[in-house]
Amino acid sequence: MALPLQPPLPLSLSLSLSLPAAAAALAALAALLLVLICAIAHVTAKKMPTLHRHEEEKFFVNAEGRKEPLPSVHDPPTRELSVVVPSYNEEDRLPLMMDEALDYLEKRQKRDPSFTYEVIVVNDGSKDQTTKVAMQYCKKYGSDKVRVLSLVKNRGKGGAVRMGVFSSRGKKILMADADGATKFADIEKVEEGLKNLRPWPNQMAISCGSRAHLEKDSVAKRSYFRTLLMYGFHFLVWFLCVKEIRDTQCGFKLLTREAALRTFSTLHIERWAFDVELLYIAQRLKIPIAEVAVNWTEIEGSKLVPFWSWLQMGRDLLFIRLRYMTGAWKLERRKCN
Repeated sequence: MALPLQPPLPLSLSLSLSLPAAAAALAALAALLLVLICAIAHVTAKKMPTLHRHEEEKFFVNAEGRKEPLPSVHDPPTRELSVVVPSYNEEDRLPLMMDEALDYLEKRQKRDPSFTYEVIVVNDGSKDQTTKVAMQYCKKYGSDKVRVLSLVKNRGKGGAVRMGVFSSRGKKILMADADGATKFADIEKVEEGLKNLRPWPNQMAISCGSRAHLEKDSVAKRSYFRTLLMYGFHFLVWFLCVKEIRDTQCGFKLLTREAALRTFSTLHIERWAFDVELLYIAQRLKIPIAEVAVNWTEIEGSKLVPFWSWLQMGRDLLFIRLRYMTGAWKLERRKCN
């Protein structure tokens, strides 16, 4: 005897039964994807980039044209301030920055003879006349005040800054971009920010210049697409790595010698997202960080390619978090040789 046919379930009831199953399937898929990404991040993680210097990178050329060995950040400081200027194909933009910086530093030294400084221009494998331009300042001011460190090949901005830091003599070390986008006299603002962090635990502290207060004006001048990329990047930085600092990418940062040594000897990323890892390391080590508003002007000639550079940085942000979380990267120190 044939069984009577069951009436079909109402559409609303059918959907209500399928939604929990679909949600569970999506959750399982997301969990699997996260595990897969973690595994990829861990397996593909390279150990800390080599801190070995090529033989040519162990020396600088003085104003007289003779080679002299570079000092080490591991040595006791002999200057009040070191300014590290990473430079890649900056023959056109470097003079404006150097003129402004050296004018300020010379006037400050005249007011206070106890203030001593050095500017280290790190030529990051440039293909133009960056070294020649920088050496003109070395000859004018002397190699005790201006030094040029030429890298054999391009390491990336983070790698160039690190090599400059490892060759510095200052009690405090300032990172400053070669384009001169930040008014150099604003160093007094970041110095004040550093001072306000006292007492410094283990003599470590960082003061970051910030353009966050200029964000509304910059949004008005940008395309919707670039604005979307900017906000997306800021969200990823906040969500994955650094919550206390609104502008991690301003290239105007002042570190105590001890903080620079500790963070840069741990740093893995050598390109655009290195600032984020630097501050992530500082937060993990509980190094106090100040954020200080500075004057900033966009200068033409940026090496940042909007879409691809931001995509690369987004990937790096995710991998920073995952690689430290999975233990692929550790807060270990290494010495440059």
